[in-house]
Amino acid sequence: MRRSHIVEDKTGWKSFARAFAAELKRPDQAHLLDVIAALSHATNLSIGCYCEDESRCHRSILRAALLARGAAIL
Repeated sequence: MRRSHIVEDKTGWKSFARAFAAELKRPDQAHLLDVIAALSHATNLSIGCYCEDESRCHRSILRAALLARGAAIL
């Protein structure tokens, strides 16, 4: 995704979130998320970044996508 994941205003964040969620639905990305979700039941994984606020970070969108695939998230 070319746009920065740091979006200050609510409208910008909503636009980014929709675009990022759509990108995660692409077949290659969806397959990768399926693999990560499956692996989460057999081993501990960590996904992070440098954003201070998870509520305005791509991590929150990724977390929701993984939960929807049945990932084990602590």
